[in-house]
Amino acid sequence: MFENTLVRLYNKGNANHQNNKTTVTLYMTQKSKDFLFLYPMKVCIAEKPSVAKEIAKVLGANQRFDGYFQGNGYQVTWTFGHFCTLLEPADYKPHWKYWNYNSLPMIPNAFEIKIMENEGVQKQFSVIKDLLSKASLVINCGDAGQEGELIQRWVLDMAGYKANHKRLWISSLTAQAIRKGFEDLKDHKIFDNLYQAGRSRAIGDWLLGMNATRLFTLKFGQDKQLLSIGRVQTPTLAMLVKRHFEIENFIPLPYWELHTNYKDTEFIAKAGKQKDLKKAKELLNKVKDQPLYINKVTHKKAKETPPKLFDLTALQVYANTKWGYTAEETLKIAQRLYEKKVLTYPRVDTNFLPDDIYEKSPQILSKLSDYKHYTNSILSKKLKKSSKIFNATKVTDHHAIIPTGEITNLLPAEKDIFDIVTRRFIAVFYPDCEVSKCVVTANVNKILFTCSGKTILNEGWRLVLPSTKSKSEDKNLPVFKEKESGKHHPTLKEKKSKPPNRYTEASLLRAMETAGKEIEDENIRSLMKSNGIGRPSTRAAIIETLFKRNYIKRNKKQLLPTELGINLILKIKDPTLISAQLTGNWEYQLREIEKGNIKTQDFINKMKDMVDNLVTQVRLDKQGSNYIANPSCPKCKEGHVIKGNKAYGCSRWKKGCNFSISFETLRSKANGKPLDKELFLTLLAQYI
Repeated sequence: MFENTLVRLYNKGNANHQNNKTTVTLYMTQKSKDFLFLYPMKVCIAEKPSVAKEIAKVLGANQRFDGYFQGNGYQVTWTFGHFCTLLEPADYKPHWKYWNYNSLPMIPNAFEIKIMENEGVQKQFSVIKDLLSKASLVINCGDAGQEGELIQRWVLDMAGYKANHKRLWISSLTAQAIRKGFEDLKDHKIFDNLYQAGRSRAIGDWLLGMNATRLFTLKFGQDKQLLSIGRVQTPTLAMLVKRHFEIENFIPLPYWELHTNYKDTEFIAKAGKQKDLKKAKELLNKVKDQPLYINKVTHKKAKETPPKLFDLTALQVYANTKWGYTAEETLKIAQRLYEKKVLTYPRVDTNFLPDDIYEKSPQILSKLSDYKHYTNSILSKKLKKSSKIFNATKVTDHHAIIPTGEITNLLPAEKDIFDIVTRRFIAVFYPDCEVSKCVVTANVNKILFTCSGKTILNEGWRLVLPSTKSKSEDKNLPVFKEKESGKHHPTLKEKKSKPPNRYTEASLLRAMETAGKEIEDENIRSLMKSNGIGRPSTRAAIIETLFKRNYIKRNKKQLLPTELGINLILKIKDPTLISAQLTGNWEYQLREIEKGNIKTQDFINKMKDMVDNLVTQVRLDKQGSNYIANPSCPKCKEGHVIKGNKAYGCSRWKKGCNFSISFETLRSKANGKPLDKELFLTLLAQYI
């Protein structure tokens, strides 16, 4: 009765509230017998307890209950990573529990999710579900990215929450950023495409991973050995295996270079590498006992801009090269620094900042007390603003990783990462480094030689980042005058061609970022990012998965494929599974889903077709040669040519492609010649 009176009093003052009586309940606190009233609450769901704690502190939700914080009209609860997952095969059909060819391909009519079978997860989910049932508003406070969106949306779906909700979208966990984020909450519909991209990624990985892993394990696994196949992990492993064989099969070839020393400076002949020793000696004899003449001395002043700010991959590459940190270690350190509020959100793939960060930069720089000897000089005047750093068109979900200005106690590894991120940020406001480049050309008996050097005139940003100097830089040359001449000391240096380097985590991350293409130029690499394999936030986990499955191993900083990893790649004939370029194309399509340019179902249908084709090919490949070279179908262009009982046909025959060329037709065209791979492709081209 007392409770009903309270409800009537509350509803009298809130007559228009649509939830009516369900919005007010009466309960006792866990620590006292006092009655408290629960009015309509805004329920916030964070991705981690530590993040929930920071949000609750800012919102004034200071009361701690089992699984959530409460106060000031808010309840702040949390997940801890993935609470939901796609159903297992046996959840769809009981007979899919068993591994056999007849079950493949496994393609559900519709993909569904379930709560993970973990006691802690299920207990916390019950808390979330109960809070959602009484919520007046739900605010998704998950990590502001594709994975975070997927995690939270699936939780809301499993809890049966269908009403509108808001999205907190922030790039740092400082109190200021959280307050500003809550002042500018977004409608969840803005992020529908982001969620669909995450969902498409999960379904694509399920389709390929579940089917291909069973397929290759059944086909090639020995002694119950699991052969795991993944949309990103397999082409990544293939890059390592390809590099392994490039090195193993490499035959070093000798070559010779003509050098000479003049005024204690080494000149190199422009003739370059000489593969013929006889010709190399002829060059040497031409310059022996002949004077060297300086033809031209060119001095050119140039400016070098500061290095770009860090995205996650660049930070992982730097940390691996500098300190030997693995990609996974660097990600974990950066995530801790984000949760400690000293760095912005780390799972990013851009090096740029939006214009509003420029306005905040003086405040951030002034708070970096340990770096005053660098910041004082630039804070005394208007900060430099470069379009190479501040460019809103190059910023998508989040901006480059930068310090927030907050200071706290850090562990040694955290100090390493924080220091280099902070120095990069400070450096972009420094003047360009001014250098003088000198190129000297000379000739000896009409044989041209050259040398070069560089002198730093004004260090500029290098004062902040002195370690960026390479060993070959800043080589001061003696004074040379045109037309001067003198004695020199020529030598013929014998060298050998070298195989490509083994991958390190740093170089493998770069190769994943550019779909296998080794690109040194920072700007070109940036253009390739949309076709990279994996995402910045997942590449470290992919590499760790390869270690866990014993497909790769470490030799100091080098990454080497194991015998198991090599054998797995050798058994895979379908380029779809091992091509970094094809996988990069899938990643591009997922990004297009984010932008709303591609429909989710179109992507999923393509993945279904690919899995169907793969199963058909491997099942028919009894001797490992039923699809001779896996050429594309000349008719539909989407399937592959495979071998049947009486003819070659298209792998998409179930989808309606009727391409066929009989063995008899091929034999007649071959005129009795053995039908090897080369002849087969030639005849197929004629048939087309």
